[in-house]
Amino acid sequence: MKIDDPLHHPDYFNVKDLFTLQDLFNAKVHLGHKLGVLNPHMKKYIFGVRQKMCILDLDQTMEHLQLALNVTAHIAYRKGIIMFVNRSLQFTHLVEKTAHECGEYAHTRYWQGGCFTNALLQYGPETKLPHLVILLNTQTNVFQEHTAVRDSAKMNIPTVGIVDSNCNPNLITYPVPGNDDTPVSMELYCKLFKEAIMRGKQARKEKDDIAKKLADEHKL
Repeated sequence: MKIDDPLHHPDYFNVKDLFTLQDLFNAKVHLGHKLGVLNPHMKKYIFGVRQKMCILDLDQTMEHLQLALNVTAHIAYRKGIIMFVNRSLQFTHLVEKTAHECGEYAHTRYWQGGCFTNALLQYGPETKLPHLVILLNTQTNVFQEHTAVRDSAKMNIPTVGIVDSNCNPNLITYPVPGNDDTPVSMELYCKLFKEAIMRGKQARKEKDDIAKKLADEHKL
């Protein structure tokens, strides 16, 4: 018998079926940056070093990614607002297209100061902040952290973040260790998060349809 309350189920939306360890390897998710730019806080996610390049531990990536996808699906199920954030120009179209296809939002341009922290004054009192921010890049370049990481933390907005070996995972609510600058990796992330969101929304639609049908029957 299927449990009605998704929060009482370890994987209500079956996100574990969305990918395998081999999929991560084929998408080059394990490839980090050079050892010289390794962030000390990422050492726990490093499997080893090969030819002075950091290799990320895909077993840990798999566990963290499943958790991140599960959280994303739950927020979509509860009709939360989800925003994709990316600052890499080569992935702008991909990220915006992904957000559009699953009915959510994307921010891929320059991050204006106060975008979250001063939103009511900048955009008006009716402004709604996202319930989840998915950072497909947590950096604006190799060394500089994206301002959205800090602003989300200030406003208590939960974040999912792809953290490469040069990133700081400390302010990310659900860090996912992985390659953040290879096209095949980025395509996989977008595909997975889009599917998680769609599964959450579909489950909500099915539940609402059942509730409506029961309400109509009760009226009769």
